[in-house]
Amino acid sequence: MNNMASDNSLKSSRIHCRDSLLILDGPLSIHTIPELQKNLKQTRLDTVTTIDLSGVDYIDSAGVAFLEQLSERTGSAANLQKANEKVQRALETFSSHQNRKPEQSPEPNFFESVGNSVYSFGESALDFLYLTSEIVLWSLYGIFHTGSRRKGSVIQQSFLIGSNAIGIIALLSFVLGLILALQSAAQLRQFGANIYVADLIAISMVREMGPMMTAIIIAGRSGSAFAAEISTMKVTEELDALRMMAINPISYVVVPKFLAITICMPLLVTLSMILGILGGFVIGLTYLDLTFVSYFNETISILTAEDLLVGLSKSIFFAWVIVIIGSYFGFKAQGGAEGVGKVTTSAVVASIFAVIFLDALFSLIYMI
Repeated sequence: MNNMASDNSLKSSRIHCRDSLLILDGPLSIHTIPELQKNLKQTRLDTVTTIDLSGVDYIDSAGVAFLEQLSERTGSAANLQKANEKVQRALETFSSHQNRKPEQSPEPNFFESVGNSVYSFGESALDFLYLTSEIVLWSLYGIFHTGSRRKGSVIQQSFLIGSNAIGIIALLSFVLGLILALQSAAQLRQFGANIYVADLIAISMVREMGPMMTAIIIAGRSGSAFAAEISTMKVTEELDALRMMAINPISYVVVPKFLAITICMPLLVTLSMILGILGGFVIGLTYLDLTFVSYFNETISILTAEDLLVGLSKSIFFAWVIVIIGSYFGFKAQGGAEGVGKVTTSAVVASIFAVIFLDALFSLIYMI
């Protein structure tokens, strides 16, 4: 059959016009089209309304393209007549007019948009809860079974999360203590209450500013790294490779980060508290004429074990939220390098928002 089609495609073809009828004879193939186009230049097409295909015994994709071009020139695209079954089937197969653009669905109305948003939010919240439960479960399992992760991975992550962040947290905490003390000192000295700068700095750094500022720094520094690392592993199919080797990605990738940040965050927050109080002491010593002994005694007298417990408990919850959000967005990555950038940005923004929201929630709880 292929040989017969080849023989038909090599036969000569003719084109001639009779009044408003354009008649084609012979095969329409890539071999006969050039000759037909030369003959077409000598044919008047302005009066043609119908193209007769009764004499066409063979047609290929080039012939279909030629007919479409001819139809456009004559304006008779709908008047292809008397094509045999084989030619008609080729026209339906290769014609570009058959490839119609799909009809666009109507824009959703307000209620549909709200419903879609609520449904999407519900699905995302459910996925987040599933991921949180898996991370907590595998982390508890990983405390007692170290074989599910790389040897020394927790120590390595502790170094990356904790040790490398000491400098920036120490500097910003000290500067924050300076700023808080300086802003409050101008008001307190008008009432002769210079000593209460120590109370203000101690309470604010231990209960609020120390944990929240440290968490924001870690969210921007380490949270983005978590999301970028996991999303890169997702788009490069490394996570799929781990699953193929019967290794749980959460246990292998996320759990070391979860355990490491749980250890490091309280230590970093403690450092932030101490240096923030030290920054306030510098202002008290130089601007308010306080002595070291008076400032130290006032700080010790105002702080209680409850204040320390509040600050350190916040830091642990902040740490967990940062890891879970970074992992959630990392596992959702799609689209290569661009997708990695998007989820990294989203993870940082969501982590900072969650830290501030949780801090406000804890403040309300501890006030009750």
